[in-house]
Amino acid sequence: MSRILFRAALLCSLAAGAAAGVGAYTFLYAKGASYLTDDPAACANCHVMQAYLDAWVKSSHRHAAVCNDCHTPPDVVGKYSTKGLNGFWHSFAFTTGRFPDVIQATPRNRRIAEASCLKCHADIVEAVSGPHGAGERIGCVRCHGSVGHPR
Repeated sequence: MSRILFRAALLCSLAAGAAAGVGAYTFLYAKGASYLTDDPAACANCHVMQAYLDAWVKSSHRHAAVCNDCHTPPDVVGKYSTKGLNGFWHSFAFTTGRFPDVIQATPRNRRIAEASCLKCHADIVEAVSGPHGAGERIGCVRCHGSVGHPR
């Protein structure tokens, strides 16, 4: 019986070691540590994001905000859980070749971006009446989606 347990433990250890090795290799190959920073260049590690980085460099928001300021919640847990979740799905799509030509934000990511607009521009939004109907919810990104970088 102990021989069977030993073999099972050995196989489990080998499988766990292989999974850890593949995970570590992937993390290093994908420059995973860079995603823990606020450096906008980290967002362009994946070549499909390079055009967005280039557009941000030319935008008016370049001097006011980096990618994380608009695309992640301000709290530490929200920021890193969002980065982890988005990173997982971006990696999955990139690895499987299912990356769309035009990247679309998920409803959750749109809510994060809208909340980020309000962090800096709440006073402007309160003063806006303009083309928005009474009681209509104002969606900053709907009209101003190309401010940080063209979509």
